[in-house]
Amino acid sequence: MAPSVLTFLSDYGTDDDFVGVCHGVIACAAPEVRVLDVTHGVPRHDVRTGAIVLRRALPYFPAGVHLAVVDPEVGTERRAVALRCADEDRVLIGPDNGLLSLAAQRFGGVVEAVDVTRSPHRRESAAATFHGRDVFAPIAAALATGALLAGAGEPLDPDEIVRLHMPLAEVDGDELVAHAIAFDRFGNVTLDVEHEELTGSGLRLGTPVRVNGTDARYAVTFADVEPGELLLYEDAYRTLALAVNRGSARDALGLGLDAEVRISPA
Repeated sequence: MAPSVLTFLSDYGTDDDFVGVCHGVIACAAPEVRVLDVTHGVPRHDVRTGAIVLRRALPYFPAGVHLAVVDPEVGTERRAVALRCADEDRVLIGPDNGLLSLAAQRFGGVVEAVDVTRSPHRRESAAATFHGRDVFAPIAAALATGALLAGAGEPLDPDEIVRLHMPLAEVDGDELVAHAIAFDRFGNVTLDVEHEELTGSGLRLGTPVRVNGTDARYAVTFADVEPGELLLYEDAYRTLALAVNRGSARDALGLGLDAEVRISPA
């Protein structure tokens, strides 16, 4: 049975017509397909943030075709790709700049890949600066209505797909050495440690901890500590994070992107 869901993530924002036009192209080609917007608020040109959001959000969406466009090198020699993942038969489509790599990893890796730059499903006379409309949207629509991945482009070795290089957390003695990989508008800090990786870290829920030399508590939610106090917690995606109750952990700790965060029992 052909997928009936197509998800869409981009850095287009919502002030212009870019997202709406892509929706229109999909609706013309595949009116029966339901399009679900993941977000169009990825900071412009921020491939890494787009990749992180895609990885953490897609498990909450039905399996189908997943379109992602954060494409600062649009119109250059960078490839456009479509990838089939090992788990749940999910298909990812977008620019080959690392944007799809973390989600592909989350879903068991890539088992089939095609270069769709010259796909027969793309619009004729594709504009060099709007591949979202002319390349990715029509190809995603075709795949969502049952077109074969193999027929959407030229075969590509999955090992050739561009991968995003991220820092790796590790245990160093009694310290968990993590990194600040993302920040939200509240100043909460996402760390590069997921729930499954906490085993062996020595951290125990409800106990005091030290974070870069600062006192904190490993807690469940923000109100478990007093206003202004620092907490370590698992966020809604079961990823380790830092927050200050009614404040900003990013500002309190002076953290920049990829900054090292050393955590140990107090």
